[in-house]
Amino acid sequence: MMEEPGAPAAYLDQGPAAHGWVEDQVWTAARVATLIGRKFHVSYSVSGATRLMHRLGFSPQVPARPVAERDEQAHAVWKEATWAEVKERGRPAGAASASRTKQDSPAGRPKGAPGAGEAAPRS
Repeated sequence: MMEEPGAPAAYLDQGPAAHGWVEDQVWTAARVATLIGRKFHVSYSVSGATRLMHRLGFSPQVPARPVAERDEQAHAVWKEATWAEVKERGRPAGAASASRTKQDSPAGRPKGAPGAGEAAPRS
């Protein structure tokens, strides 16, 4: 049975719950790949589904329409209070390296701190 043109977008417009994902109303690339397999009997990888969705004009970052459940007043309060506080935080000037695998240079450490001396030669 052939699907009519435009049907893939119509399936997505129905929402994830209409296709068995009732936990949340989020289309993930994995869910889209599964839906393609169920409806069109074609196997798509997650990355392939992502590329297909981009070609169809869908973006994972921006919803097609505003969420019906969104409370604009609560969002505005959160943005002014919580987000402003989180956004202002940052690393102090001269903070240690952000790398988990490469430590900051010993020269930048306070005297007496572990590793503040000259680096020992490696054998």
